[in-house]
Amino acid sequence: MALRVALLLLFASLSAGCVLSGDLNPMKTSKGRDEAREAYVQLGLGYLQQGMTERAKVPLKKALELDESDADANAALALVFQAEMEPELADRHYRKALASRPSDARILNNYGSFLFEEKRYKDAYQRFEQAAADTLYPERSRVFENLGMTAAILGERALAQQHLEKALRLNRQQPRALLEMAELSFEDRHYVPARDYYDRFSLLSEQNARSLLLGVRLATVFEDRDKVASYGLQLKRLYPGTPEYQQYLSEQ
Repeated sequence: MALRVALLLLFASLSAGCVLSGDLNPMKTSKGRDEAREAYVQLGLGYLQQGMTERAKVPLKKALELDESDADANAALALVFQAEMEPELADRHYRKALASRPSDARILNNYGSFLFEEKRYKDAYQRFEQAAADTLYPERSRVFENLGMTAAILGERALAQQHLEKALRLNRQQPRALLEMAELSFEDRHYVPARDYYDRFSLLSEQNARSLLLGVRLATVFEDRDKVASYGLQLKRLYPGTPEYQQYLSEQ
C-alpha cells in the first residue's frame, strides 16, 4: 500500500508540475521518466515480496515501456519469473539486466543463485566470482557463501573451505556457511572445529534434516547420548521420509 501511495503521489506531483508550468509535461523529460520508472519498479518489487507475482508484472511492464533496457526493471521481472518457475524467461531478463549493467554485484549474485537452482553450477560459480569482484558490495559475505556452496558441489573442497572462511570473516553470523564448514570439518575428522561451527549454526538457525544428522554424528563422536537421542527423535518426528533419516537409521 505504501508503495502504491508513493506511486500515486509521484504522478500527483507530476500533474501539479504540468499545471504550474502550463506547457511542460514532466513525463517527456528525462527526470520525470526516470522517477516514474523507479516508482514502477519499487511497486513491482513490493507486490513480489507479498507473493503477488501476477500483479507485480503490471508496473514492471510499464517500467519497461519507459525504458526496455532498464536493468532494475529487467532484474525485478527476472525474479518474478523465477518465482513462477519460468526459467527461460527468468534467464532472458537476467541477461537483459546485465547487458545494461554488467558489473552490478546484486544482479550478478541473484543471477548466480538462479543458475544454482537450475543446477548450472559452473555458470553459477562464474557469476558469483564476478559479483565478488565488487569489494564495496554490502552483501559480499553472502556472495562468498554462495561461492563456497557451489565449489563444494563441484567437488572443489579446498576452494569451498577458502570461500566459506572468507564469508565468515566478513560476517560471522551466516548459518549456511557455518553448517557447510561444520560438515566439511567433520568429513576431515576435525571434530572440535566442526562442533564449534555446528554450535554457532544452532544458535542462529532452526534445524533441518541435514543439520540434525550432523548433530547426531557429532554427538556420537563426543559420546553425548542425550543429544544423540534428542537429534534422532527430531529427525524421526520432523523428517521421517528423508534420506537423512534413512541414513541415521542405518548408522544406529
